[in-house]
Amino acid sequence: MAKDKGPRRPRAETPKGFRDYFGAEVSERKAMLDTIAEVYHRYGFDALETSAVETVEALGKFLPDVDRPNAGVFAWREDEEGASREGDWLALRYDLTAPLARVAAQYRNDLASPYRRYAMGPVWRNEKPGPGRFRQFYQCDADTVGSGSVAADAEICAMLADALEEVGIPRGDYVVRVNNRKVLNGVMEVAGILDPTDPEKFAHERGIVLRAIDKFDKFGEAGVRALIGKGRMDESGDFTKGAGLSDEQAELIMGFVAASDAVDRKLIDMLAEHPTQPVAVLRHIQAVRDARNDYARRKLAIPMAAMDARNRVTLKYLGDLVGSSETGAEGVSELEQIASLLDAQGYGPDRIVIDPSVVRGLGYYTGPVFEAELTFEILDEKGRPRQFGSVAGGGRYDDLVKRFTGQSVPATGVSIGVDRLLAALRAKGRVQTDTRGPVVVTVMDRDRMADYQAMATELRRAGIRAEVYLGNPKNFGNQLKYADKRNSPVAVIQGADEAARGVVQVKDLYLGARIAAEASHEEWKAQPAQTEVARDALVAEVRRILGQG
Repeated sequence: MAKDKGPRRPRAETPKGFRDYFGAEVSERKAMLDTIAEVYHRYGFDALETSAVETVEALGKFLPDVDRPNAGVFAWREDEEGASREGDWLALRYDLTAPLARVAAQYRNDLASPYRRYAMGPVWRNEKPGPGRFRQFYQCDADTVGSGSVAADAEICAMLADALEEVGIPRGDYVVRVNNRKVLNGVMEVAGILDPTDPEKFAHERGIVLRAIDKFDKFGEAGVRALIGKGRMDESGDFTKGAGLSDEQAELIMGFVAASDAVDRKLIDMLAEHPTQPVAVLRHIQAVRDARNDYARRKLAIPMAAMDARNRVTLKYLGDLVGSSETGAEGVSELEQIASLLDAQGYGPDRIVIDPSVVRGLGYYTGPVFEAELTFEILDEKGRPRQFGSVAGGGRYDDLVKRFTGQSVPATGVSIGVDRLLAALRAKGRVQTDTRGPVVVTVMDRDRMADYQAMATELRRAGIRAEVYLGNPKNFGNQLKYADKRNSPVAVIQGADEAARGVVQVKDLYLGARIAAEASHEEWKAQPAQTEVARDALVAEVRRILGQG
C-alpha cells in the first residue's frame, strides 16, 4: 500500500509579476519619498491615504464589458453578508488617481476647494508581467482638484522640478516638457475630424489618430502617417486598418506630430538671418534637428536666449497650426500663460519647456500635459549608451470626478514613477540613504546577556542603530559572519577578560574588510581595525568610526 505523503508543501516563491523588497531598497525608497513629501508639503499639499481596495464601479475605466468586469485589475465579487452592496465587484486600486476622484466626490462638502493632496503607495495591475514590468509597483502623486486655473498646472510643473532637484537630480540632468491636449483638438477640428457641436461625431477616427500619435516613438513618422491614413502592415504581415484620413487631413495631423522638427527648422532659419548670433547656437539648433528627442544633446552649451526663442517660435507655430479653432487657440494661450507664470518664478526653459512632442496620454487628458524626462545617458543591458527617459507624467483631467457627481470638476496632477526615479538615482550614484546595517554587540558569555543588552541600549539612546546577537553564540566566527550579512559597520566585543578590566573591543568591520583584501601580512597582524577602549567610551568610539563625532 502506498505511503501517504501528507499535504503538499507550499512553494517558497513570489507569484509571477511580483517581487520582494529588502532593507536597503526599502530604506532608499522611503528616504526618497520623504524628501518628495517635504517638497509637496512646502507647496501646501496635504497627505492622503486611501484604501487599497475600491469598487470596480468606482475604478471605472477597466470595464471593457459586463461579462469580464475585472479585466486589468485584481478583482473579486463581494457576496458576503455585511458587504456595502451585495454583488459588488471589489478590486485592488490600479493607480492613485481613481481613488482621489472618489474621495473628492464623497467628501466634497467637507474638503476645502481647491483640494490639494499628495499620495504615495503601492498599486496593482492585472497585466502580463515582463522584464522590469511588475504587477505591483509604487506611485507618488500630487493633484489639485477644484481649480480650472492654469496657475495650478504651472505650480505642478514647478513642484515637480523642485522635487527632482531635492532628491538629487541636478539642473541640466532633467527637463519638464509641457504640451496641451486642446492644441491637438484644435488641429483635429481644422482637419475635419472633430465637431465641437457634436463630440461623438468622428469618435472612431479620433481614437485611431490618438493611438497612432501615442505610438510615434515606436513606429516613427511613416508608421503614424500610415495609421492615420489607409492603414499599416507590420513586419509579420498583419494589417492594422487606419483612420482613413485624406492626404490633406493627414498633413495637418502630421504637422502637429512633427511640430518639434518644424520648430527647429524655423529657428535655424530665423537665427541664420541674424549673423550676430553665435555660431555655436546655430550648430546647436542643427543638432536638434538631427536628434529630435535627445535632450542630452539639445542642451549642450545652449544659450538661454536661444531656448527662450525656441519657446516663442513653438507657440507661434502652434498658433498657426490651429488656425481659427477656438479650442486650439485656447490651448496655445494656456501654454503661453504657463510659460509666463513659470518664468516669473524663475523656472526658465532650462528646466521647463513648451514641447509639442509630448503626446503620451493625450486621450485621457483634457488640457495641459507634462512629462519629466531625465537627459543623462546610462548603459542598457547590452552595454549601449541610451538616454534614461521619462520618470513622471501628468496633466489636466477635468472629467474624472464628473463620473460621480454629474458636474464637471477641474483637476490637474502628476505621477512620479517611484521605481524608475530610484533606479536613476542609483545609476548616478546619488542615493543619499545610509544603508549600513546595525552595530552588532557580540555575545561571549551567555550569562552576561544583560550587560550586552545594556551596551546596545546605550548606543540606541545615542541615536545609533544597534542590536545584540541572538543566535547561538558558541562559534564566535559565525557572529562576525552574521554581522557581514547584515552589512554591519561595527562589532562590539567583550569577553570575561575585558569585562574584568572595564574595557571593550570595538571592531571597524569595513576597515577590516579592506585590510583583509589589500594589506600585507604584517599590517593584517597589527589589527588596526580593532580598538580597545574603556567601557564608558564605547559610544564615543562607535561615533568616531561611523563618522558622527
